[in-house]
Amino acid sequence: MKINIGYLEGTDPLILSRCAALGINTIPLSNGWDNHGKYIGLLSKTDNVSLVIAYLHKLIAPPEMETKPGDFLNACKIHRIPVLVICHEKMIAQAKKKLSGVKAKLYWVTPATFFDTVMKILKMK
Repeated sequence: MKINIGYLEGTDPLILSRCAALGINTIPLSNGWDNHGKYIGLLSKTDNVSLVIAYLHKLIAPPEMETKPGDFLNACKIHRIPVLVICHEKMIAQAKKKLSGVKAKLYWVTPATFFDTVMKILKMK
């Protein structure tokens, strides 16, 4: 079965290209305000997404949106899709506080460890 990973806008295209070269499908996802792809809150089992990748800022809605990360990441919790959050190493502790209400499984990585962590989660190493 093909492996699918979902990604939010801004994800490193070189990393996505490496994944594609390995036979991993990359599916654009939207956080609900950038309209980049399929709305992440509508993911279902039929999408067969094994992992979602996003930079921290794509998971924090502008105040006027009146939505919380836990709201649109609920589909990831329901379908047990882990979310890989990319953040600067020195900011991870603060970032975790920002997403403390999210019930989905979150993995925290830096840009330097991003690809290796994707492979580890997908067990392709």
